[in-house]
Amino acid sequence: MIIFWTFVIGAVLGYVFGHYLKPNHRLRKAIAAARQTGTALLEEENRGVYKTIVTDQNKSSELVVEVKELAVTQGGQAKVAYLSARYKNPAFRTKKGEALLKEVHSLLGDYLPINDIEWYESTERQARIKERLRDLDTIENEHRHQPEA
Repeated sequence: MIIFWTFVIGAVLGYVFGHYLKPNHRLRKAIAAARQTGTALLEEENRGVYKTIVTDQNKSSELVVEVKELAVTQGGQAKVAYLSARYKNPAFRTKKGEALLKEVHSLLGDYLPINDIEWYESTERQARIKERLRDLDTIENEHRHQPEA
């Protein structure tokens, strides 16, 4: 008789675990991964292009730098991180990659005028991401407040 009741209790516990506890854990992990991806995408929102003319030894070239905004000062300056850079005239300077980014950092510094940066338009994309994050919050709240079996 003890073996029978052990089997019945094990079956009930297995059913509860398989249909209620394990899917909830998977759902929580999926929601956390989606939220992390969404917040990472939102952090990339302030990117733009800064253009300037660089002159050296009677030669000049336009320098195009892709930047990411890190912070904004009260004086209208944006603290930026340099993502990529290139000269329009490739014969002007031959540095590439990290060496070029270090050169750009030494030329321009950490802060650039915020009005001179051409920001990428991403308002629709950002709105969609924010809407999806709100949907995730709604799904998670509905799922949390669901009565257990």
